[in-house]
Amino acid sequence: MLIAERRRRLLAHVRDHGYVSFRDLAEALGISESTVRRDLRAMAADGLLALTRGGAGPRHGSSPARSVPPAGPNGADPVSGPREAIAARAATLVAEGSAVLLGPGRTTTALARYLAAFDQLTVVTNSISVTSALLDAPQVEVVLIGGALRRSIGAAVGPIAEAALTGLRGAQVFLSGEGVTPERGLTTPNVFAAATDQALMAAGQQVVVLADHTKLGRETMCQTVPPERIDVLVTDQAADDYLVDRLRATGIDIHVA
Repeated sequence: MLIAERRRRLLAHVRDHGYVSFRDLAEALGISESTVRRDLRAMAADGLLALTRGGAGPRHGSSPARSVPPAGPNGADPVSGPREAIAARAATLVAEGSAVLLGPGRTTTALARYLAAFDQLTVVTNSISVTSALLDAPQVEVVLIGGALRRSIGAAVGPIAEAALTGLRGAQVFLSGEGVTPERGLTTPNVFAAATDQALMAAGQQVVVLADHTKLGRETMCQTVPPERIDVLVTDQAADDYLVDRLRATGIDIHVA
């Protein structure tokens, strides 16, 4: 079966059924689950469908036969709109077989659902929702960092988490805070979350910030990543052009989803 025909049939199956698991799609088309994951990841990056925990569903605004069910607890619901677009673009930056770090947040959780379609990957995280999004992806090795639970963000923070990150090194770290400015970079309102995010930042060779347009130009109390340490910023099309230009002038590579 040609790739184009296979993907056409996958898309039709998703649109007809709403939410479909990787296994069901593989059985329906008579192909392997790894092939399904690879095709769905490419199709999601093209905006044709949305990946969810363990499968795929139609993009927000389409009319499936039945709605996409929640992917899991702790905020791991299917994400639509700017966060989904940002997550899909961020997933294209990740190489198969690499090791990446993900901080807490709704956008990083959306990214985790795209990463669940990878054939081989290691994800280090302190986020409960990121871990939940990867539970049904046994081919993705998950390293869950422990520490003091901060319930407001669903993540482990504090000295134990920071110590656990010492000595780790990943190809990329993906972080999402509450504000991004050219002067202070990424910020968050909580000092404990900021310290743990800084430890995550130190463990990543490339620092990627995920921030929708509502966060650009906003500044909160604690600096997480100074502007000179942000390698890539992924935002959405509603981002203010003036702010984008000012951030780009600091040397940040900006991707607009």
